[in-house]
Amino acid sequence: MFFPKPKKVNYNHYKENIKNPESKLGLDKEVKFCKKCVISNQRPSSAIEFKQNSSTKKKTTKITNSVCDPCNYHEYKKKIDWKDREKELVELCNKYRSRDGSYDCLVPGSGGKDSFYTSHILKNKYKMNPLTVTFSPSIYTSWGFNNFKAWIDAGHDNYLVTPNTKIHRLLTRISLENILHPFQPFILGQKLLPPKIASVFNIKLVFYGENEAEYGNSIKENKSSKRENKYFSNNQKDKIYISGLSLDTLVNDLKISKNDLNLYLPGSKDFLESKKIDVRYLGYYLNWHPQKCYYYAAENSNFKSAPERTAGTYSKYNSIDDKIDDIHFYTYGIKFGVARATYDACQEIRNGDINRDEGKMLVKKYDHEFPKRFMKEILEYLSINKNDFPFHYKFFEQPVINEKYFKNLCDSFRPPHLWYFKKGKWKLRKAAWM
Repeated sequence: MFFPKPKKVNYNHYKENIKNPESKLGLDKEVKFCKKCVISNQRPSSAIEFKQNSSTKKKTTKITNSVCDPCNYHEYKKKIDWKDREKELVELCNKYRSRDGSYDCLVPGSGGKDSFYTSHILKNKYKMNPLTVTFSPSIYTSWGFNNFKAWIDAGHDNYLVTPNTKIHRLLTRISLENILHPFQPFILGQKLLPPKIASVFNIKLVFYGENEAEYGNSIKENKSSKRENKYFSNNQKDKIYISGLSLDTLVNDLKISKNDLNLYLPGSKDFLESKKIDVRYLGYYLNWHPQKCYYYAAENSNFKSAPERTAGTYSKYNSIDDKIDDIHFYTYGIKFGVARATYDACQEIRNGDINRDEGKMLVKKYDHEFPKRFMKEILEYLSINKNDFPFHYKFFEQPVINEKYFKNLCDSFRPPHLWYFKKGKWKLRKAAWM
């Protein structure tokens, strides 16, 4: 196993007027945009994260009659009787509520607006006794950590799990090199750890906020409050990938111990089913509105928005906990042609906070902005230097990386059907604002 420097880009594949440019990751060569929001059919749907590798073909957001599934689902939500849904929530809480004040539900999160809303309203309105669980961000922002403290100070117990920094750095670098997904190790910990912690504390009920499928999957997948166990449990170790590499490769070739990988692994399907862990989405029962979650958090705690907008978008309250998040959405935009501003604009268009013309303007201005603000610190974090990694540094042709290396690596992942290169600049072949 060896990670070479990025290959030089063959610009012949990225000419402006090339016929039938190549697609990558199984993406549809015909790029379509929703006429109601600004999402495209290149946006990947929610997937089983621990099954992703460099050859994985992505399922993407469907657009039918020029309207995307998320917009169709938003229209469907208008017909939901939310009072009936809330009654279902009360019944669920009554089923699991403890009589002695012991933990009766678990809420994963970092103390951002969504996890704050979830845990706080469950505790204060529905009289549940939540334990909050946090998988530590890779590199905290100061405001993200302050919000994490504000979450606890608002009356929540918290179980903070901080992974081995060296292992997490190594996996993050490998994930960047292998699948251009620097956030994957964090996502694995964030999504797979909570049900396992619930089993340790004998907590049967786990609550996430909104279903991420609401923003890119089919309507069918949003018609249940349950999070399917396939997303967090597995009995087939040979089908598990971390940072795009098999467990066998990580353990036998890179000599990373199984113990060091445990935090990133799904729980045993048989064991979690025997413990009857019930994982739900609160957004199924309550009409979810991200901006309202922000106002709720600010009104009920010392939650603060970031002092500056998030790189690649216009908002100050989405994804503000982890500095790595900046390059996560930048690399996402490289692979799929849509990035952070598109995500934010789509949500706000559907919720009536902005109109589509405003969304197009914001996407054009911010979507593929290079994330300069934390780049020096991020590159140091991603560098596998000899002093910190005396064994693993030799697996990289260039262990210590700089901005040029990062940009070259990103360019090697650009799908030619999405991008062309002209006069020294990368440009989208098609965009919502064109």
